[in-house]
Amino acid sequence: MRLKFALLALLAILVSAPGAFAQGCALCYASASALGASGQRSLDYGILMLLTPALILFLSVMFLLYRRAVSATA
Repeated sequence: MRLKFALLALLAILVSAPGAFAQGCALCYASASALGASGQRSLDYGILMLLTPALILFLSVMFLLYRRAVSATA
């Protein structure tokens, strides 16, 4: 039952936000493609620097939830 609810909620979230899939605006693409090799590398590093804290936070919360679920069943 919980799995069905989780899948339905995930499907509802994905369907309700079609604008989230169109985030590649033409101006951003044009300015990024006009950069040189070092500028593109800097852009890649900037994306990684912005992604790293969010990913660490997400994985930490998932680990804590998993550990809590395992200890509750044992």
